[in-house]
Amino acid sequence: MKVLPLVVKLAVVKGSQYPPTCPLLLRVFTTNNGRHHRTDEFARGNVPSSELQIYTWMDATLKELTSLVKEVYPEARKKGTHFGFAIVYPDPKRQGYRVKDIGNTVSGRKGADDSMTLQSQRFQIGDYLDIAITPPNRAPPLMGRMRPY
Repeated sequence: MKVLPLVVKLAVVKGSQYPPTCPLLLRVFTTNNGRHHRTDEFARGNVPSSELQIYTWMDATLKELTSLVKEVYPEARKKGTHFGFAIVYPDPKRQGYRVKDIGNTVSGRKGADDSMTLQSQRFQIGDYLDIAITPPNRAPPLMGRMRPY
């Protein structure tokens, strides 16, 4: 397990700065094959082994989180690396978890989802963040069913 050090984010919000203590420990799980973890990998108290722990705020943007992941994984710094973000949360209707895709960023490029925040996607403390990393030489996986013809 890799653990990122305490991240101090200072910004001006309505004339004041963030407090020096982060209110949230974000548990992030990454893959480098362009696909998110399966929901059964979170079953019965288990979690995938690729965990990063990031201290942050609910208004952290996907681009800010991308930068933190790139600090830990130098190979993800290459221009054109694709980051697919999903929230993994408990399913109240059955035992287990659900995955909700929330946005994408690309290393070295500006995108529509860069300024999206955890809070805007209804992330709740206790949820997990799953990031599917795709190297620049491989296209992100197609959504939906893939057919050979």
